[in-house]
Amino acid sequence: MIKPVATRVRPLSALRAFLHHEASGGYVLMAAAALALVVANSPLAAGYFAALKAEFGFAIGPLHLRESTLHWINDGLMAIFFLLVGLEIKREVLDGQLSRPSKVILPGVAALAGVIVPALIYLAFNAGSPASRDGWAIPSATDIAFALGVLALLGKRVPSSLKIFLTAIAIMDDLAAIVIIAIFYTAQLHLVFLAAAGGVLIAMLVLNRLKVMVLWPYLLGGVVLWWLVLESGIHATLAGVALAMLIPLRKSPACPDDATSPLHRLEHALHKPVAFLIVPLFGFANAGLSFAGISPAAALDPVPLGVALGLFFGKQIGIFLTAMAIVRLRWADMPRDATVAQLYGVAVLCGIGFTMSLFIGNLAFGDPLLIDETKIGVLIGSVASAVLGMTVLRLCKPCQPEAADRDADFANA
Repeated sequence: MIKPVATRVRPLSALRAFLHHEASGGYVLMAAAALALVVANSPLAAGYFAALKAEFGFAIGPLHLRESTLHWINDGLMAIFFLLVGLEIKREVLDGQLSRPSKVILPGVAALAGVIVPALIYLAFNAGSPASRDGWAIPSATDIAFALGVLALLGKRVPSSLKIFLTAIAIMDDLAAIVIIAIFYTAQLHLVFLAAAGGVLIAMLVLNRLKVMVLWPYLLGGVVLWWLVLESGIHATLAGVALAMLIPLRKSPACPDDATSPLHRLEHALHKPVAFLIVPLFGFANAGLSFAGISPAAALDPVPLGVALGLFFGKQIGIFLTAMAIVRLRWADMPRDATVAQLYGVAVLCGIGFTMSLFIGNLAFGDPLLIDETKIGVLIGSVASAVLGMTVLRLCKPCQPEAADRDADFANA
């Protein structure tokens, strides 16, 4: 009797798993945001807003924490989101798609322009207002889950090279947002807590240098680091990024699917809870906007107008024109099997700035009215970018790659 030959099932690479989870999580995020809008404008609205304002906490020795539900989500759970972002950035830079300079130039310069141009458009409407100009970074972010969710709806009409291009831009957008938050949205510093946080980081750096490959010492140190950063005046979510930079990564250039290092293990463990729980919960808690008393004319106020136009026009202008200039100058190649029209469609989708834009809006403004105006602008700009980007990509005639090369970028990611 001849036994069947066992076939080797190729595991998902880190990037392929990331694309899959982010795209699926994008659908959940869309549903959560839509549900928040429905609840906020229903008889359940009073309970919804009361639940977000309800305070709870605990005290353990010197650790005293009591925050509202909204703050626990935005300062606590989102630190885990930023931890995952930091892990993705570190992996891609050291051992992934961003580890080769030739692969960084096109998405890197395009992402930078995609941060600057939306900010300039926002300031064109708000530079003269001290109350609202601090929101200049709101339209500079791309929501990778939302954007990849839209791309997933298009199936094979979009070449996988553009999915990787969009992912690279969004990751660099996140890196820019981290820097912006650290520099421009930091409250008054408490040096004692900041010094203690530095001590924890040094201790974890020593563990990294000693090649300690078990995760629990880093995670335990991360919890302490989060509290110290929260008390120091720096936004607590940045503790997640700092922790990510110190999680050991075992490089595996000859075997990109190897997921034995602590960084790979933690990243894979976090993908599903972040994509399907934390980010949708953030969207549900922050997208709730009551339209009671809001007239259509409110969309023309400086804040929502600057945010919406920054996302919709700023992103596509900055990313598309810069990418085309780089390709024309032959500093980088056009993404494989992609047309100019498809590249434009993806640049438009980068105007979906939902999660990070709402997050930065909460940091920029203390006035509930300005936060609500931010939500209006983010919703208008993101929905308009999603609709136009999807329409352009549906109407595009895709390139016809050679059969042997079809989806090679994605298969080798």
